[in-house]
Amino acid sequence: MCASCGSNRPRRRVTLAPGNERAESFDVVLFPSRWTGRLLACAIAIGAGAGAAVADVRDPGNALDTGTDAPVTIVSDVHEFVIQHDGSLDEHDDSTLRANNASGIDAVAQRYVWFDKNLEKVDLLAAETIDRDGVAHPVGADGIRDVQEPRSAGAPTFQDGLLRTVVFPGVEAGSSTRVAFRKTRTKPVNRGYFGYTVEPSREPVGSQRLIFDVPADMPLYADARGYVALPPVTANGRTRYEFDYRHGPYDRIENGAVGYATYGDRLVVSTLPDYAAFAVRYRNAAVDPGTDDPAVAQLAHTLTADAADPRDKARILYDWVQANIRYVGLFLGETAAAPHRVTDILRNRYGDCKDHVALFGALLAAVGIRSEPVLLNLGSVYTLPSVPGYGSGAINHAITWLPDLALYADTTTAGIAFGYLPPIVMDRPALLVDTGVLSRTPATQPRGRIARVEIDAAGPGATRFHAYVEDDGWTAELERNLFRRATPDLIAQLANDRLRQSGLRGRAQLSTSDRRVTDGPFDVTVSGTLDHFVWPDGTTALPALSSLTGGIATQVERWLAEPVRTQPWGCIGGTFDETGQIALPADVAVTDLPADTAVHDRFIDFTSHYVFDAAARVVQVTRRMTADFGRQVCTPDEFTALRASLEHIERDTQAQIVVRAKGR
Repeated sequence: MCASCGSNRPRRRVTLAPGNERAESFDVVLFPSRWTGRLLACAIAIGAGAGAAVADVRDPGNALDTGTDAPVTIVSDVHEFVIQHDGSLDEHDDSTLRANNASGIDAVAQRYVWFDKNLEKVDLLAAETIDRDGVAHPVGADGIRDVQEPRSAGAPTFQDGLLRTVVFPGVEAGSSTRVAFRKTRTKPVNRGYFGYTVEPSREPVGSQRLIFDVPADMPLYADARGYVALPPVTANGRTRYEFDYRHGPYDRIENGAVGYATYGDRLVVSTLPDYAAFAVRYRNAAVDPGTDDPAVAQLAHTLTADAADPRDKARILYDWVQANIRYVGLFLGETAAAPHRVTDILRNRYGDCKDHVALFGALLAAVGIRSEPVLLNLGSVYTLPSVPGYGSGAINHAITWLPDLALYADTTTAGIAFGYLPPIVMDRPALLVDTGVLSRTPATQPRGRIARVEIDAAGPGATRFHAYVEDDGWTAELERNLFRRATPDLIAQLANDRLRQSGLRGRAQLSTSDRRVTDGPFDVTVSGTLDHFVWPDGTTALPALSSLTGGIATQVERWLAEPVRTQPWGCIGGTFDETGQIALPADVAVTDLPADTAVHDRFIDFTSHYVFDAAARVVQVTRRMTADFGRQVCTPDEFTALRASLEHIERDTQAQIVVRAKGR
């Protein structure tokens, strides 16, 4: 899937002929608010300001067939940026959204303009509701206010971001809302650089135009898909680049598919020609003399005093940063693209991804372990555009590379043990900041699951059960962290939820192995009683269980969430070993036992085996599955080839053991 991750991928200057809109591309992370501080598409611009994005607040699976049936249509949307050498910037935006029906009212009735209060000034030029008859109704002063960007709550060093909130009057089906504003960069930053990323919000677009007015000696590079580049015009020492976009209804996003921008429309523009130059800019901005502060060194040495091995030292420091530095989840590019000072991060005990990387790196350096910042995409994005930039479908996250240990580390993700990565940063291009080289995070990592289920319906009274699961590999700490943070009430709820999700009714209790450790396998035991597992009269179809929820059956069900796939989809493998044992009462006869199954596919090996010991009156079910895709993203054609095998496995996991009460 890495069509665009190599540094030798051809780049296009916008000065080339139009038609570059068919360039290859990447993915999308949608934000929960309709922000008009950027394009009416998830857009993030560093040269244009820290940020903001406009998100489709609807489930994309609900997209309908026509633009008028979609809840919202982007009627018109014009964005013009005037950039100077010193980083000064004027942005003019004018956008109109229409609520096509009642479902779209909330999406257009309140809109936001994101800005950095310390760097930018916003002037609203127009804010009005346009009714179905075309009459404009201006928004009064009481409908406009500034509010704190919600994700920075409780983190003072990230409270520069504000939302100019506009609440529109009289919005009904058929109404439109228009916002026009000017945003001025009052304190120039990023001298000599401008970058902007646009990703569609997946609402029908009547007309959208992006205009970039830059000094003629600052050529603009572009990687576009679906956006049509008009011929650049140069006059009076400046060049004007324009891109047009129109789109009807979008296909729905399929369950389990990778993000839209992996294969869909998007535009990235930048005055930087390649990722090496991008890395230099980040590296220079991240210089911090405070990394050698005595307090940092003292902490590192104190924490690792009893460890001799470099890997053990790195793990201890990783665990400490993960547990003690609260992660403020702002996407890289929505704040200044440089970490805070290490001493400030250590004092405040919170930070974003850049801050985590900076502090972790300083602690590692204090004990003689080399590390390097890494820039990549966090989410369902598995490629990068050919033009470097920040954005939800481009670079939006930072992690750490430890070259001497040959591993990546992400301290921002709770529940991932040292030596593993969360899937949302796996198998994708990664920019090594110190060297400026595009590397790649691992495509796969170990994942194992052992499940044992014992159900005793032979004894008097209620049917008793005992279910054991051991997770190993990257999922172990994820599960351990869930229970480490859970309250007793939540643990009790989880026990009964897992029973119910397995198609069983009863009462359950849950226990786990040691939650204080941070690596190694982790096991969960659920036990209790079941209601009406074997009925005393007539015929009962018993589930041929080899695991409670979360095992082979759950995994296959997720892969089969779509009968047909037209979009690339996530295919994370693993090894599953499951055994179920059901003790039956003496007064029932087994009339039907499932047949053994074997599936050997290009990616999956699966076997099942069923045995009934008539003397012991015990049915034993064993299932084994190894799924090895060698990567995290599979193609629609691969799903088509795999589907029959998956359906065969699913049929087996849904098999039933049929018993009949004797003499009734």
